[in-house]
Amino acid sequence: MDLIDDEPGGSGPGNTPEFTVSEISGAVKRTIEGEFSYVRVRGEVGRVSRPRSGHVYLDLKDDRSVLSGVVWKGKAAQLETQPEEGLEVIATGRLTTFPGQSKYQIVIETIRPAGQGALMAMLEKRRAALAAEGLFDDARKRPLPFLPEIVGVVTSPSGAVIRDILHRLRDRFPRKVLIWPVAVQGAACAPEVARAIEGFNRMTPGGALPRPDVLIVARGGGSIEDLWGFNEEAVVRAAAASDIPLISAVGHETDTTLIDFASDRRAPTPTAAAEIAVPVRRDLLAWSEEMQARLVRAVTYRLEVRGQRLTDLARALPRPESLLDGPRQRLDVAGDRLPAALVRGVQVRRVALSEASGSLRPAALRARAGECRRALGALAPRLAPALDRSVAQKRDALGAAAGRLSPRPIRTEIARRGERVSDLSRRLDAAFAKTTAVQRQRLDALDRLRESLGYERTLERGFAVVRGDGHVVTTKAAAEAASGLEIQFHDGRLRLGGTSPRKGAAKKGTPEQGSLF
Repeated sequence: MDLIDDEPGGSGPGNTPEFTVSEISGAVKRTIEGEFSYVRVRGEVGRVSRPRSGHVYLDLKDDRSVLSGVVWKGKAAQLETQPEEGLEVIATGRLTTFPGQSKYQIVIETIRPAGQGALMAMLEKRRAALAAEGLFDDARKRPLPFLPEIVGVVTSPSGAVIRDILHRLRDRFPRKVLIWPVAVQGAACAPEVARAIEGFNRMTPGGALPRPDVLIVARGGGSIEDLWGFNEEAVVRAAAASDIPLISAVGHETDTTLIDFASDRRAPTPTAAAEIAVPVRRDLLAWSEEMQARLVRAVTYRLEVRGQRLTDLARALPRPESLLDGPRQRLDVAGDRLPAALVRGVQVRRVALSEASGSLRPAALRARAGECRRALGALAPRLAPALDRSVAQKRDALGAAAGRLSPRPIRTEIARRGERVSDLSRRLDAAFAKTTAVQRQRLDALDRLRESLGYERTLERGFAVVRGDGHVVTTKAAAEAASGLEIQFHDGRLRLGGTSPRKGAAKKGTPEQGSLF
């Protein structure tokens, strides 16, 4: 038997085992996952890709190497820190391979910045980007209402912050407070705070749950990691888009978050936010009392000054009696001159009348009358032709109008009115018949009622009416004292002794207070 050359440089196949590509990939995968089951890798985030599937693909690199990474969709939504290019982070996960491309990668479960310096760098980068969009411009900030009716507070309902805010509002000026409970740190902080701000803005003014006039976003102090939720882009955009004036009170005086730049007013502490939101009620009362006192003093002073000035001006005016002296004297002079003026006026008019009457003579009047008579005679021959022409014109106009008249519309109208009269006549006959029937029924009903209430029906059942001397007898003594009795049955009357009753003493159907037996 020949020896088989198993050296790598030999020409024969040797005894080296053969593997498929999948077997090699699986062996490499098991080796890497076995050696690096759970690792923490520090590096700078390079390329970041976010496809529509929801997964996040990124590179972790240092000055010499690059490690591919992937964050599956379920984990990507839970990351407290979203990866951004250029951010130095510490990624925790497990190493694995991707046989389809013969590459290894890290499946990341958590990401956090690599120290406070990295956080501050990412914060500064985000602040610059949002500022470039104009979200921090002073022109966008709205003034706070002087005295809000309703104050909305976005904070944790179980912390000391809400108690401090309520206590300060109660001391300064009690107002209605709406609290939107949120998480103030952790992964749920940013989305809950953003939803709370948007939810307050969607409320309807004057609705069942009224819309606040001012918002306070508050949280106590803490580390930069604890306050990181208020640096998230979603919170900053919600604060900038709020139509309700917003006061940020996150942390203490030295703590600064991005919501402070987007809010309309920043308060150093939650307690200071309550002080900014409402004025001091006692100060307002004192100010109003001071303004009232100043108003009273000003009005009093003005009245005194105007009164003194009026008095000074009154001294310069003449007395009312002296004002009337001149007109009164002129009236007396005119009264003295009036009789002589009337006499002269009458004399002048009498002279003018005499002169006018002197020019009037019978011959002049006769001449004037003759002129008028001649003018009238000249017009008389023209009157008859004018009248004839006017009559002819009127006759022609009447003939033209008569030609346009036709008896057909008149006959149509007469026929229509006749039909209406016939219809009204039928309706009147029907109404009269109906009314007569109703009245007859009522009369029959009343007659039946009369017969049922009359005593004649009672006589048919065996009773009788006894009269003595024309009067109804109701007792034995009255019957014995009567000279004669008359008994009325249903089919007639029977007289027992005595004389006939007086005419009209007892008419049929009208027994006088008697009894039936």
